[in-house]
Amino acid sequence: MKLLKDILYKAGLEDVSGSTNIAITMLTTDSRQAKNYSLFVAVKGSNIDGHLFIKQAVENGAIAVVCETVPEERDKKVTYVKVKNSSYALGIIASNFYDNPSEKLKLVGVTGTNGKTTVVTLLYRLYQNFGFKAGLLSTVVNKINTVSLPATHTTPDAINLNSLLSQMVEADCKYCFMEVSSHAIDQNRIAGLRFAGAVFTNLTHDHLDYHKTFDNYLKAKQDLFTVLPASAFAIVNADDKNGKIMVQNSKAKKW
Repeated sequence: MKLLKDILYKAGLEDVSGSTNIAITMLTTDSRQAKNYSLFVAVKGSNIDGHLFIKQAVENGAIAVVCETVPEERDKKVTYVKVKNSSYALGIIASNFYDNPSEKLKLVGVTGTNGKTTVVTLLYRLYQNFGFKAGLLSTVVNKINTVSLPATHTTPDAINLNSLLSQMVEADCKYCFMEVSSHAIDQNRIAGLRFAGAVFTNLTHDHLDYHKTFDNYLKAKQDLFTVLPASAFAIVNADDKNGKIMVQNSKAKKW
């Protein structure tokens, strides 16, 4: 449980209607899952616009709503928070709600068209074999130390992602190795996370059904390295000509 005012920190607020001094028990982007004292974040997806379900979320018990467009009809008991970008705000809010777990781990993201699952799995097993407590977020399986959890996406949504990272912190994990898909980067699922480092494997002409152009696809991958702090590392595959492009705007130490 967190106060709304505390989890909105750095979420890009534009306007607030109602009190932020209210307790939030859960986060959701699915109006059907909204319960009493939950926060509903209306995200504009590629197929469905969450703004269409604000009323349903409130009827199901949501006490607060984060959205890019505030509805004309408002429930006086509900707090409406207008933000510039709901998907970005969701990442920040989820991170705040779970006490910013990525700051308490050495989080390493691996991106690229091919090889992500192999690389994160090898790194996870390597560190486990050396006696370090570690977590794994992959297409195949998620792991918290030796406990396996089902994986539904290459990179989970921001809420589930921060929940998993929080569970890793509670389990005393020191490292987490995660696949970072271009979809996840583009959809701001990693917003609010602090990476200790990132790895680039390669880039081929895949996923253009989503990104439309190869430049858009490349830019999505590049964004992971651009947000790395100066204290982080960036490892790129020099055999791929896109490796240098990945880190051209990165502050991280490059290898």
